[in-house]
Amino acid sequence: MKKDKTHIHWYPGHIAKAEKKLKEQLSLVDAVIEVLDARIPLSSGYDNIAGLLNDKPRLILFNKSDLADRAKLKKFAEKIEKDSGYPVILSDAKNSKDLNFIVKKAVELSEPRIQAIMKKGLLRRPARVMVVGMPNVGKSSIINKLTRSSKTKTGAKAGVTRQQQWVRINPQLELLDTPGIIPMRQDDQFRAKKLAFVNSVSENSYSNEIVARELLELLAKQYPDIVKAYYNLKDEDDITLENISSSRNWIKTGGKADLERTAIYVLRDFRDGKTGRFVLDDLDEFEG
Repeated sequence: MKKDKTHIHWYPGHIAKAEKKLKEQLSLVDAVIEVLDARIPLSSGYDNIAGLLNDKPRLILFNKSDLADRAKLKKFAEKIEKDSGYPVILSDAKNSKDLNFIVKKAVELSEPRIQAIMKKGLLRRPARVMVVGMPNVGKSSIINKLTRSSKTKTGAKAGVTRQQQWVRINPQLELLDTPGIIPMRQDDQFRAKKLAFVNSVSENSYSNEIVARELLELLAKQYPDIVKAYYNLKDEDDITLENISSSRNWIKTGGKADLERTAIYVLRDFRDGKTGRFVLDDLDEFEG
């Protein structure tokens, strides 16, 4: 039976497996670094994140902020920081200027659990954190950023399976180097398509043309001038695959628009930040 590519599919078996693995990893750490995609800071999050993480303290990173609308993103950061009670940092994997601040905040968030351990008569140990987030929000890039100057593995610890590897970031902080995948338990197709825009959903789950059309429709509402300027569209032109195909001269034999090629490039241009810097979520959605 042919798969319906107008609908982005979730697989319950995969979700259950991811959730089980995540909970096993969470038992090993004091705090988490939650990574969100700065272009969809709401849609790349998990609705019941506190429950999923068993109320672990968390540092929230808006990753890929170099690809996002900075002014709009800062409003999201203020709102999420206020509502969650946890710090929010705008970050990107290419820039290490915020590295010390990320480490400092992760250690601070871990301190209450370390103090509780010490009250039981155990010696102080380094804070232990892990990086969690949806697929392709940049968890591995953040881990690489944190461990760039800390290549020494501390090895398996008592009660930890051989697959769990720790990296000593500094004497105060150890990082579980396996990223935790947050299961995508959601039925909201509009949100699912936003995850597809940023490549957080398997390409086998959707049609490039359908998703590219959805992306252009949203960009046309929020950032029409930027998109028209990038694709050399006239003021009176609608932002469509057909018009972009014509502007770029992506035409098939016979004079028909090469819509598949155009769709692939539209998605790639957006994901690489070539089209412009965007935030596709809306604060009204967050407040609602």
